[in-house]
Order: sequence, then C-alpha cells, then structure tokens
Amino acid sequence: MTESVKYVLSEDRMPRSWYNLAADLPKALPPVLHPGTGQPIGPADLAPLFPMEIIKQEVSTERYIDIPEPVRDIYRQWRPTPLYRARRWEKALGTPAKIYYKYEGVSPAGSHKPNTSVAQAFYNKAEGVKRLTTETGAGQWGSSLAFAGALFGLEIEVFMVKVSFQQKPYRRALMETYGARCVASPSEETASGRAVLKEHPNSTGSLGIAISEAVEVAAQRDDTKYSLGSVLNHVLLHQTVVGQEAMLQLEEAGDYPDVIVGCTGGGSNFGGITFPFLGAQLRGGKKLRIVATEPSACPSLTKGRYAYDFGDTGHLTPLVKMHTLGSAFVPPGFHAGGLRYHGMSPLVSHIKELGLIEARSYDQLDVFEAGVQFARVEGILPAPEANHAVKGALDEALRCKREGKAETILFNLCGHGHFDMQAYMDYFSGKLKDIPYDERDLQRSLDALPKVAAE
Repeated sequence: MTESVKYVLSEDRMPRSWYNLAADLPKALPPVLHPGTGQPIGPADLAPLFPMEIIKQEVSTERYIDIPEPVRDIYRQWRPTPLYRARRWEKALGTPAKIYYKYEGVSPAGSHKPNTSVAQAFYNKAEGVKRLTTETGAGQWGSSLAFAGALFGLEIEVFMVKVSFQQKPYRRALMETYGARCVASPSEETASGRAVLKEHPNSTGSLGIAISEAVEVAAQRDDTKYSLGSVLNHVLLHQTVVGQEAMLQLEEAGDYPDVIVGCTGGGSNFGGITFPFLGAQLRGGKKLRIVATEPSACPSLTKGRYAYDFGDTGHLTPLVKMHTLGSAFVPPGFHAGGLRYHGMSPLVSHIKELGLIEARSYDQLDVFEAGVQFARVEGILPAPEANHAVKGALDEALRCKREGKAETILFNLCGHGHFDMQAYMDYFSGKLKDIPYDERDLQRSLDALPKVAAE
C-alpha cells in the first residue's frame, strides 16, 4: 500500500482526512479578488457568507485536513462507496480495456453531494448558524444540503433553477421531505431575481442567477450563511474521499488507472475522483490521462475563456479566475441540470491551463444513448450528469479496442437517475433534443467579462 493511502485511511477503510491538491500544485492558484477594489480578498471578506473553518479550508495549502469525527460518523452510513468493475459492459463493447466505476448513488440523497453538505452543515452548526441558503440545478445538491440540514437542525432554503424546478418535481419533493424550502429561480423574492424577470419574464433560470438569489438572502440575516455545492476549493476538498477510497480499492484489486474520466459542471465530482490520483502523479507517481467531460450546450472548459469572472449573474460574489462562458450566459434547458453552470472550478480550470487534464464536450442525445446502454448491461441507471462520464469512458474503451490496448479506465458514476425518469421518458419517446446555445448570446456574455488589472 502506498504511503499516502496508508496515511489517509483508517481501520474502517474510510478516509480520515481530506486531500488538498493545492499542496502539490506546480504553480499556485491565481488569487481571489474583491469585486470592488480588484485586490486579493482576505478572510473578513468571506465571513458574511461562510463559517471561519470553511474559509480556512478554502485558502489552505496543507496536504491533508482531518475530517471531524462527527462527520465521519455520518459518512459511515454509506461510505466507503462501492467500486465496481464493469465486466458485462466490457464484454458488450468487445474492448480489451478494464473499466471500473466508483458508485456514489448509494448515499441517502443518491449522489456524491452529501460528502460536502454534511461537512458544511457541521461547521456552520458549530459556529451557531441557524439557517443556510443555497442554489441547485438538477436538485442533487439541494436535496443533499436538505438532508444535512435535517441531521444538524438547520433551516434550509434552496433556490432551484426554474427549468429544473419544472422538470424534476421529485427532487423538489425530496428536499421538502427533508424539511427544506424550495423556490423556483429566478423568483420575486430577491432583488436579483426580480431584475432578471423584469428583463426576461420567461427566463428558465441558471445556476448563476440562483447563486445571486441565495447569496443575497444570506447577506440579509446574521444567523444565516450561504452554502455552495461545487466550484470552490473547500467543496472539492470534501469530495476527495471518493478518489482516496478508489485508490485503496484498486490497490486491493491489484490495479491502477491509466485513464480517469469525470463529468464536469462546477467540478466537485470530477475533483473528488481525480485529485488524489493527480496529487500522487505530481509527487512522482504514475502519469495518467485525466479526461473531463461536459455538455456541448454549456461548454465552459472547451469553449470558455480563462479569465476573472463573477460566480453569479448578479455580481454579488468575489472574482475568481476560471474557465467561463460569462456570468450573463444562460444555457439552454437540457436535462443535465447539474452541469448548467457558466464557469468551472478555479482548481479544475487551473490544472487544465497547466496541461494536466483534457476536456471534451458531448451532445445530450449521445450521452443518453451511452447511459441507456450502460444501464442495460450493468443495471444501474445513471443521472443525466453522470451519463457524460459514462460516454467518456465508453469512448476510451472503444479507443482501446481500436488500438488493441488493455488499459485500465476509471470513472465516477456520481449519482443515480431515479429522480430523472422524465428525461429518460423524453429520450425514449423522441422528445429529447440536442439544444445548442446561441453563439451571439455567448459572445455578448464573453464581451461583458469584467476588466481585471491582474490579468
């Protein structure tokens, strides 16, 4: 067993620390900037939104950060999650490759998101916070924070992107079952929501708009903080339990990946599966190919500009350097709602710029075709977001077949699709379409990027 795996795993085969990629980066991340002054922000600038322990994690460069025992106690309900070898899929594809997938759909909320929602709820509760606001796309994050809020006795308010609010009523019902309040965004409840509706009365919403609404509400009460399900460093940090477990499980199987595939929207599940392996590579370990897959209708990594931008549409958040389509960009209403974000995690964007990962985009119909094929041989129905990773793994397996290479492929099946059946029904009935973004809208959004002297 490698030294790093020995360090982070305990007797119950579950990580006892989160892994922080910032400790091993060959070049430090660009600073986060204050939107008013253009200068690097400090902890006090983030204090209205996040508890201090989360802020410390956001800026930390320590390699390992201990997971609090109360958080590990909750993790034990579903962690370690299973790592499967997709033998039937390998056979169906006729590939010499070995395909493994880490299955995060076994959590109570059905995705990887509770890995960070539980941690964030714990730290907020410890600092006396009574209420959390957040946004959600497909609803996986919203239901996960609602689950964590129920465990820690926190009031949860979720602004859900309107198109997903309409497409995914069962995700809303799950949030409400856990005790959260779910609001379609843009809404009339905030100044930022009303501003969008005034200009675009029929707006389908976006994660950028929903973030603005959640941040605005959080800033209005001293007992309220904001909670984010992706993008920021501390969120990706919490998700590294996924990759650390996969390292141990593969070692026990006598294997190690040649290629890792993860779907990307904001970057949380991608970072969770890939960062521990990438860190090992940066410390002198085996060199990997790491492939990020995203929707072609919201292609921040493949078509976005690497620039400073706001994380939200209403420009209430600090400026971060990331691959972005512009904070004004509103993607079309495709079904992978968790990937409908205009920007990419600064960490994921940074390693893309350093040439440490690849990126490719896929159309909606192609990823659903791959997901259905996977379900028919492996029996697990992926969420629409996870279908992008399935499609990426499929392409890598077929490449191995063409090249006659017996490589090992690992991907993160980050959640099940049990609450997304309308999307599959639309696919089978022929109603699901590939929805391109408007090139003119994208260009206008990119033209409106903030001018930052640091660039």
